[in-house]
Amino acid sequence: MDAPMVIVGAGQSGLQVAESLRAEGWAGPIVLVGDEPCPPYHRPPLSKAYLAGEADEAQLTIRSPAALEKKGIEFLSGVAVTAIDRTARAVVLADGRRLAYAGLAIATGSRVRPLPVPGAGRENVLGLRTLEDTRRIAAALAEARDVVVIGGGFIGLELAAVAAKQGKRVTVLEAASRLMARVVAPPVSDFYAALHRGHGVAIELGAQVSEVVGDGPRATGVRTADGRVFAADLVVVGIGILPNSELAEAAGLACDRGIVVDDCARTSDPHIVASGDCTARRLADGSLLRLESVQNAVEQGKSAAAALVGKSRPFAASPWFWSDQYDVKLQMVGLSAGYDEVVVRGEVSEQRFSVFYYRAGRLIAIDAINQPQVHMLGRKLLDRAALPTPAQAADSGFELAALLV
Repeated sequence: MDAPMVIVGAGQSGLQVAESLRAEGWAGPIVLVGDEPCPPYHRPPLSKAYLAGEADEAQLTIRSPAALEKKGIEFLSGVAVTAIDRTARAVVLADGRRLAYAGLAIATGSRVRPLPVPGAGRENVLGLRTLEDTRRIAAALAEARDVVVIGGGFIGLELAAVAAKQGKRVTVLEAASRLMARVVAPPVSDFYAALHRGHGVAIELGAQVSEVVGDGPRATGVRTADGRVFAADLVVVGIGILPNSELAEAAGLACDRGIVVDDCARTSDPHIVASGDCTARRLADGSLLRLESVQNAVEQGKSAAAALVGKSRPFAASPWFWSDQYDVKLQMVGLSAGYDEVVVRGEVSEQRFSVFYYRAGRLIAIDAINQPQVHMLGRKLLDRAALPTPAQAADSGFELAALLV
C-alpha cells in the first residue's frame, strides 16, 4: 500500500488538513492521529456555552469517527506521536508503532502557560484548554463559592462571566494596568472592566500573583505581591498559551516561538507542513506572526493540505477573532499592534460601538462590540483595502458600505 499522508493532531486544524486533502484530490490513504480520546471538537465553546451548560458534548463534536471513515480518513485516537524520523519519513507512536508517511502535517496545537509561583500545582488550580480541562473546571465550579481567575485576557474573562452568572464570588487578578491590554485599546479595556464590575466581579489591575496558598493539597487563596490574599475554592489560570512545538524541535525543524512556516504552511522540510496554534508564520519583513484562532487553524489547514499535494495556497486574509462575555459579543478583525490612533464609532453607553485602529493614517483593525454588521463590513474593507479615513469612521452617519461599491 502507498504511504499515507499523516496528520499529527486531531484538533480544528489537523481535521481541516485531512478534509482539505480530499478536496485537493488526494486519493491515497490519510491517517489522523490525536492524543485525546475523543473525535475532533470545537474549542471556543469550552469557555463559553459548554462551561455555562448551554451546549452538551455531542454539540462540540466537529466530525464523528463514522464521518471520518466515510471520507476515507483513518482516525487514531488517544495515542501520542513521540518522534519524527525525517530520514526514514516516518513517525513513532507512543505504543511503539511506526507510520511511514508520504507527507506529514503537524497540527499539535498549544497548551496552557503554567503559573510560575509556589502552590500553582495544587489540585484545584486549573487551566482551560481541552475538553477534559473544562470537565474538571465545570465540576469544581459547581461546588465553589469563591473563584479567582488569574489573567484578564479572553479565556479568563469568559470564564469569569460564566462563574458570575452562576452566582459565584469572582475575582479577576490582572498583572497589567488594564484588561486585554495586549490586544485592545483603552476604550475597550475600560468598557469590559465596567461590564464585569457591573455583574459583581472584582477586577484587580496591576495585581502581581506571588503564591497560591492552601491547606494541604487544595488551594484556599491567592496571594499578591502587596500581601493581600484573595479567598478561592477554585483558581483558574488564564495567562496565555504555549505552542506545542517540541516534537518539531526534536526533529530539527526550524522553530522560533512556534514551528516556523511560510504563507503556504510549509516548514523547513519539504515533506512536512504545519498549521494552527503550534506555528509562527514568517512574514515578508522577516518578523514572525503567531495567531491563535479558529480562522487561522482552518485557513492554514487548507494551505497545508494544498502544499502537501504540490500546490501553493497562500493564507493572506485579514485575521479575525471573537469573544462572548455575558450578552456582549466582541468581534475583532485585523491586527491592532502598533496603532497610533483610535477612533470610537457609536455609543459606548448603549453597549453598541466599534473601535477603529489606525497606524500612520491607515486603518489596520476594527473591534466591534454588539455590531456584527460593522464586523462583517470591516472584514471586507480590510481585505479589499477600501479603507475609511479616521473622520469617516468617527461619523456614524457615514455609510461604510459605500466604500465597497
